[in-house]
Amino acid sequence: MGQLYLREDLTFEAAQINLVEGKDGKDLYMEGICIQGDVKNANERIYPVAQIAEAVDTLNEQIKKTSVLGEVDHPDDLKINLDRVCHMIEKMWMDGPNGYGKLKILPTPMGQLVKTMLQSGVRLGVSSRGSGNVDPHNGRVSDFEIVTVDVVAQPSAPNAYPKAIYEGLMNMKHGHHILEMARESGKDGKIQKYLKDEVSRLIRDLKI
Repeated sequence: MGQLYLREDLTFEAAQINLVEGKDGKDLYMEGICIQGDVKNANERIYPVAQIAEAVDTLNEQIKKTSVLGEVDHPDDLKINLDRVCHMIEKMWMDGPNGYGKLKILPTPMGQLVKTMLQSGVRLGVSSRGSGNVDPHNGRVSDFEIVTVDVVAQPSAPNAYPKAIYEGLMNMKHGHHILEMARESGKDGKIQKYLKDEVSRLIRDLKI
């Protein structure tokens, strides 16, 4: 039997998310806990600290060789969907029993939406995606590998899911135009302001 697909969600509070601006003031990062060790989580699984540490080391080696991308929301497999990419994992590290990560928000359409939501006060969490084996008797995970970390909404606020934001935007008047502007905006401050105002209005309309 092959390894299981393992996905673990953490709320904004559990992940202890911090928003960090880059030195140039232009880049935005999410920084916090990506996976917790040695505690039984909501999925009745326990990730031994040694397993997390090894997975973090492996992912950091991968980061040195290629870009490790993450998405808005989480799919039901380990594949990375480029149309939903919103960030890049810059690094991961261990602090106590937990694996921490620093995620750089990218200027993709999904990245622009995540950035606007964060700056508008929406609390987003994270979800690790990986594979491993789970002992059926005690829930302990072995042979663990982290594939990526995704950005997700608070489980307690289902109306805040980024998918709802995306679909709501597409249903707005000029919604397609706004997404196209996000793709082409680059460093144009006027376009960025317009994008932020429109998405902020959508968030208010959805009563998030």
